[in-house]
Amino acid sequence: MELLEIGKVVRCHGLKGRVKCVSYLDSEENLQSLDEVFIRQADGLTKPLTLKHIDIGKKSFILAVSGIDDVDAAKALLGCKLLMPVEKLMKLPEGEYYWRELIGLDVVTEEGRFLGKIREIFPTGSNDVYICDGGEREILLPAIADVIRRIDTEKGMMVVRLMEGL
Repeated sequence: MELLEIGKVVRCHGLKGRVKCVSYLDSEENLQSLDEVFIRQADGLTKPLTLKHIDIGKKSFILAVSGIDDVDAAKALLGCKLLMPVEKLMKLPEGEYYWRELIGLDVVTEEGRFLGKIREIFPTGSNDVYICDGGEREILLPAIADVIRRIDTEKGMMVVRLMEGL
């Protein structure tokens, strides 16, 4: 089963074993259907946790999980990464992609010139920016229709039109 990192446990919340987690998700809707999350400890060991309750905030969420019933048990989770099964992700509308689907795509121009691969993505106020490297130089590609002409995740390719100055 493929797992996606969705957050990190940052502190205990109350005395009954609940924990506060920083969320890495753009949309918290993915959390609403979960009955189980996975926790990755510092030693790399990953284990499932059954959710009893989840309170969803804007950039964080608070979890209550089975078997973690007091502050001492919750403290053992501090710093751990939270993961969810990829197959539990909501289906996105046509033309929208999860970052995990875009990172690693080959980037080529409309003329077929290889520019590199998508290495990283960062959000800006109006659109995401894709960092493409591995070609002649690093290129920052704004995620706008004038630049990103086609994405084919099946073929592992993104076709772009370079604007003046890129």
